Amino acid sequence: MQNKAIKIDFLLPLAADAILLLHVLFVGFVVAGLLVIILGGLFDWPWVRNAWFRMTHLVAIGVVVVQSWIGAICPLTAWEVALRTKTGDASYTGSFIGHWLSRILYYQAPPWAFVISYTVFGLLVVACWFWVRPRSLGGAPGECGDKTRA
Repeated sequence: MQNKAIKIDFLLPLAADAILLLHVLFVGFVVAGLLVIILGGLFDWPWVRNAWFRMTHLVAIGVVVVQSWIGAICPLTAWEVALRTKTGDASYTGSFIGHWLSRILYYQAPPWAFVISYTVFGLLVVACWFWVRPRSLGGAPGECGDKTRA
């Protein structure tokens, strides 16, 4: 029985850190994605017009914006906090990786500040959709404003 408790004591913080890492990667994809779309528009990088990349990016920020509008907590945050609470580690003091990734990801601000910032960021993503037009899902060069050559 004690062996099972040791495994759970080891696995729960590890699972929480894995969820935190996934969350940081998601945020990184959204933020870095917009940056590379803008740079790709300026430097004419054809790969930033990939329809799958752009749709995934648009949906990702869309989910964040809608969650902020309806006041929903991100499921990754809720899952991570639940795991940390079960281990008594709700303060993010458990592991080096967990501590620093959480410092990168979580900020204290009034809810309206997040709603505004996520909405503005989402509007920038939509604006870039029209400025740096993605190829159609069929991917033929020249469609939807694609500047790449065949």
